[in-house]
Amino acid sequence: MTDRLARTRSAGVLAVLRAPSPEAAIDASEAIIRGGVTGIEVTYSTPDAPAVIRELIARHGDAAVIGAGTVTTAAQADAAAEAGAEFLVSPGTLPDLTRAMLSTGRVVMTGALTPTEVMSALDLGVDVVKIFPASLGGPSYLGALRGPFPDAPLMPTGGVNPDNVADWFAAGAVAVGAGGDLANGASIKAGDWADLEARAARFAAALASVRG
Repeated sequence: MTDRLARTRSAGVLAVLRAPSPEAAIDASEAIIRGGVTGIEVTYSTPDAPAVIRELIARHGDAAVIGAGTVTTAAQADAAAEAGAEFLVSPGTLPDLTRAMLSTGRVVMTGALTPTEVMSALDLGVDVVKIFPASLGGPSYLGALRGPFPDAPLMPTGGVNPDNVADWFAAGAVAVGAGGDLANGASIKAGDWADLEARAARFAAALASVRG
């Protein structure tokens, strides 16, 4: 668990991947990884997400950090864990679901927005609190949450782009989740892997500048 959490934090940027088919998900992930982003969150919006996770792990091993997103049932959590997912992400924090996710032994990230929701997630013992949709408040909102929760591991998702990556980390993010600005839906649908690779390269450069 400690190693998985360290690897997830080290990845820094998690590409939130929603694809119309397993094949498109794999090709999109390959493009993003080539671009330098090594954290891939294969959402359950993607058909046969566990198979995609299993294939990406077989291809990349420790060179990438592969997990499951949009986990909304215990069965999904179990299937993703069995496929080898290193982390599990849910858009919200439901107590029974969160406990089921934690029981897999994987890194668990559940969604929260308000201080009460953050407290609930932390009380359940999640490893990272996903602040979603972070676009509603921006980096300043994440910074405000740092007041009452100075040590909480917070990961903003939504509204993250290469131009504000530094702002999110300066506000206290331990990692960021990036959807449309990275794993762009139109580019995935069109099979424009060069665009996805270029988007990932911009994110990777932004992360590198933050970390020196």
